[in-house]
Amino acid sequence: MKKTVFKILANLNKVLLPRISKRDLNRLSKFEKAVVAYRYWVTINSLD
Repeated sequence: MKKTVFKILANLNKVLLPRISKRDLNRLSKFEKAVVAYRYWVTINSLD
């Protein structure tokens, strides 16, 4: 059940959150870094 919840969150992230992959990670604001960390956390948990 946990994995399906994270897969749903990963799909919502694709649609709702901005893509920051082509930007320099050192120049991001704190909010953008938090978004990157959240997306990473959801992706890792959906793959386990």
